[in-house]
Amino acid sequence: MDVMLALGMSMILFQGRTEERTCFQVAHPYDARIDIRSDVAIVYGINPSLPERLKGWREHGYITHLMTGVAWGGYQDYLYGRFDGEEHLDDAQMDREGNRISHGGDVYYMVPTKPFTEYLKTLLKVPLDLDVEAIHLEEPEFWVRGGYSEGFKREWREFYGTKWVDPESSEEAFYKASKLKQFLYYRSLSEIARFVRKYSTANKGERIRFYVPTHSLINYAAWRIVSPESKLLEISDLDGLIAQVWTGTARTPNLFRGVHRERTFETALMEYGYFANLVKGIGRKVWFLHDPVEDNPNRNWDDYRRNYEKTVAASLFYPRICGYEVMPWPWRVFQGVYPFRKVGDRWEKRRIPTHYATEVLTVINALNDMCQGDVGVDAALERGGVLVSDTMMFQKPDMSVFYGMVLPLLKNGVFAQPVPMENLKGNYADFDLMLVSYDFMKPPSKEAHEDLMRWLRDGGTLVLLDDLADPFNRIPEWWREEGYETPIHHLFAALRLGDVREGEFQVGKGRLIFRRINPREFAASEDGGAYLRDLIETLRGFKGRNWMKIRRGPYLVVVCFDETDWDKPLRIEGEFIDLFDPELPVMDSKAISPGEVAFLYDLSTVKGNTPRVLVSASRIRDERYGEGKLRFVSEGPEGTVARTRVYLPSEPKSVSMITPDGKGDVQSEWDKRSKTLLLTYENRPEGVEIRIVSVDRRN
Repeated sequence: MDVMLALGMSMILFQGRTEERTCFQVAHPYDARIDIRSDVAIVYGINPSLPERLKGWREHGYITHLMTGVAWGGYQDYLYGRFDGEEHLDDAQMDREGNRISHGGDVYYMVPTKPFTEYLKTLLKVPLDLDVEAIHLEEPEFWVRGGYSEGFKREWREFYGTKWVDPESSEEAFYKASKLKQFLYYRSLSEIARFVRKYSTANKGERIRFYVPTHSLINYAAWRIVSPESKLLEISDLDGLIAQVWTGTARTPNLFRGVHRERTFETALMEYGYFANLVKGIGRKVWFLHDPVEDNPNRNWDDYRRNYEKTVAASLFYPRICGYEVMPWPWRVFQGVYPFRKVGDRWEKRRIPTHYATEVLTVINALNDMCQGDVGVDAALERGGVLVSDTMMFQKPDMSVFYGMVLPLLKNGVFAQPVPMENLKGNYADFDLMLVSYDFMKPPSKEAHEDLMRWLRDGGTLVLLDDLADPFNRIPEWWREEGYETPIHHLFAALRLGDVREGEFQVGKGRLIFRRINPREFAASEDGGAYLRDLIETLRGFKGRNWMKIRRGPYLVVVCFDETDWDKPLRIEGEFIDLFDPELPVMDSKAISPGEVAFLYDLSTVKGNTPRVLVSASRIRDERYGEGKLRFVSEGPEGTVARTRVYLPSEPKSVSMITPDGKGDVQSEWDKRSKTLLLTYENRPEGVEIRIVSVDRRN
């Protein structure tokens, strides 16, 4: 009776919680093998199985949301006229050769016309009537190579009041087509968000929340996709975003030291940073996404693990964000079959290795504890930014311009973050040095330029790197309407600096440094952009190095960069638990090789004598200490191994595990030096109770 009461209490506590720190998206019905015990199950797809799927996850204690695609999905009823009696195949995105752009089969990327938006509203009544707590419409994506369907041409004529023009016919046409693509998804999502609010308020008596999961501006610009990005924040009924960053986006190759290759950590750091700074000061929630696998099924488990660790580490460098989508598809993580090892000339495929499953569960349960007040970044230079803008998507950007500014600094320990020009006001206080080039983007508006100049006059240092040769300078945008040849000519005139020329200029309390050079040269140079590094060293007087750290309460995240002038590992001294090691070893030092990352629990932060769980490959609930006994309930997906490290002031007399069916045991190993106990046992989603007896009674 005592066992069932304890386990039952844990479930009641779980069902009654309202926090939404961690979530995952899932298309499968409830299955104990994928029950990772996060806060929210975002159930994917609207089809006849939706009621049962929602019910299954709710019955096991989850807050339930609904997610579906806004650009693509199983929307054949709309395409083939079963929705309103009219065929809408001309609303599918189409390339210049007349091919519909497909997500697979006749699941086409759509032009978000008004009729398509009305169709989505009708479709969303189904989950709204099933009492989901939030709606997510993911991936508003319009391919750059699209823009040739009749549906888009009609929207062009209505929006611009002119005949449609081939987007590839000129820079002006390309820019206008891209701006229209962004507007169409902004309009559609605005209408749908308003509908969700009105419908839920009228029919349910409460407002159902509305979120948009989307890739970063950095990724969409590289992949040649147009999306609303910063314009999403103009939607008053939008509650927040999911930052869809994972191995598949972050391993997109970029150029540095003349070599075009994957740089997963660095790219992920920029992608997550875009979202962190986009919402700063605006009050919208953001979850950072991770994926222990990825969309490409032909990688191997070692590759998935290595890149997963780098994306997790990158995401943790932004402490304002402490909500996470810990994986998109738990079924493919825990039940998917992928290459494991090579046997002869072929790969042997297996499900997730036991040790990797334990590591993933350790990480995602640590993510529940990331809202920490004690935070500190250790970098050669903080408060440095590189300006970006949605207009990157409106051009044909050479992303080497962006990475030519970022990587020479990042690789030398400068925490250079992307700063959206559309939210300069929200970032004023956090940056005193920013780099900008208009060779791959343009200032989005005169107001954004005015915000930049205000920041500059208030004491900021702006390094402007531009060769003035970008053909998109000539498009009839706002600076041309103001009578200026380029945005830089507008900047110089507005700052009363005279003719555009290289030099260093005092501007109020700040200064502007202009060099007539395309930053792509820094990415292409074999010396790793030494010119830019030396320039920033002169301005700021920092000493370069190849690593950065961040502390978030007891957690320490470290990266040691490769492709630098240093080739030795970074050694961290102290007493730590290694969270990227499924054995959860206690170590007194950690060597991080160039190109690697670490995620550590710092045991020096453990104060007092109160016993408690420190880290676990399970969700820990109902933790209690009294009368010399520590008790807690541990929950995790069926078929996985939990390792839990517990702090105790002295070695315990006994350790036991209690389960509803009386089966299962726990192994324990005492570490006298760290005063921690390592427990190993089988996970169960319904929970097992761990009892540690005769713990030292001192408090």
